[in-house]
Amino acid sequence: MTDVTGVVATTKPVDLAPAAALFHGLSDPTRLAILQHLTVGEHRVRDLTEHLGLAQSTVSAHLACLRDCGLVDSRPQGRASMFSLTTAPELLEVLATAEKLLAATGYVVALCPNYGIGTTGNPAPEDLKSHPAGESEQ
Repeated sequence: MTDVTGVVATTKPVDLAPAAALFHGLSDPTRLAILQHLTVGEHRVRDLTEHLGLAQSTVSAHLACLRDCGLVDSRPQGRASMFSLTTAPELLEVLATAEKLLAATGYVVALCPNYGIGTTGNPAPEDLKSHPAGESEQ
C-alpha cells in the first residue's frame, strides 16, 4: 500500500492517534457549527449562544474542547473573550474536503450503525456493528 506521495505506507495505528484525536474533536455537530461561525471572524461566547440557540455553558464547554484541540484561540476584550480560528485556511480546506467526500459517498455515513445519525458514544472494536445486507445500498 502506498501513500499519496507514492511512498510505501508503513504507518501503524498508534502513529495515527493524533489524527484520530483531531477527528474526535471535529465529531460533534455543535463544535462544527461553532467552527463554521468562526470562519467569518471572531465571536464572543454570547454571540455564539445567540447564533446557535444554545446555553452559555454548552458553548463554553465546546469552545474549551476546540481550544484544547488547538483549533480555536481566544483573546481578552474587556470582560469578554473573543474566539477565533487558529488556522482558518487549513480548517476550511479540511471542511471543504469533508463536504466533497460526503457528496461523493452519497452521505451514506449518516446510516452507519456505529457513527451515523442517532448513534452515541464510541464503540470498542469488538462492538462495531455491520450494516444488514443491502441496507446501505441506495
